[in-house]
Amino acid sequence: MARHRFQGDLKTFHAHGVYGMAVVTALTAQNTRGVTGVFDVPAPFVAKQIEAVISDMPVGAAKTGMLSNADTADAVASVLRRQRVPFLIVDPVMVATSGDALLRDDAVEVLVGRLFPLATLVTPNLPEAERLTEMKILSPADMRRAATRLRERGVRAVLVKGGHLPGDQVIDLLYAEGAFHEFSDRRIKTEHTHGTGCALSAGIAAQLARGADLMEAVGRARAFVRRGLERAVVLGRGHNPINHLAAGG
Repeated sequence: MARHRFQGDLKTFHAHGVYGMAVVTALTAQNTRGVTGVFDVPAPFVAKQIEAVISDMPVGAAKTGMLSNADTADAVASVLRRQRVPFLIVDPVMVATSGDALLRDDAVEVLVGRLFPLATLVTPNLPEAERLTEMKILSPADMRRAATRLRERGVRAVLVKGGHLPGDQVIDLLYAEGAFHEFSDRRIKTEHTHGTGCALSAGIAAQLARGADLMEAVGRARAFVRRGLERAVVLGRGHNPINHLAAGG
């Protein structure tokens, strides 16, 4: 699992009853108010970590998160092309909840061209989907167009997360096997949303590893995130994290 803030992912895996292993791609100096520094792990060492895990452990599913730069994205793609995993969730982490950039421009094309074709599911939020499709997304209809455009770029299935749209309902759109599926819930009014995207993609990966189909995995992961939002932990003075442990499996 290529992630920089892997503790949230590991908590999510534990809550869903699977054993998670982390590959560190970058170290961040951050708190609830923002990211003050990023230290990239050298790409060859990222690849070596993935190879060490896959060569020894039965991997039921994997997910990627912050890949930071083109070399890291390319290294992850190269290993996963050689050593396929049953399910791969690509979370195109581009911007932190605080607004700080986490993916450099040179990495976007590598992400799209090399990792997306390997993915079972790609999970962009609206700003990420806008950057990937070069279109403005202002409505659920735009979300459908964006999902279609991403499918044309080699994505097998895409979950466009609609939390950034205004309104009392939050709509996430799954586009898989040529069909659209909407997941809609009442908006939970909170600023403590740090880690929602990571928890969602980790939850989907965990559920797929446990044998759920894609629709079931997305639904269960969304329910997990909602429980975590309702019981968010207020620790710092910015965007606090969801409560992975209180959310249950």
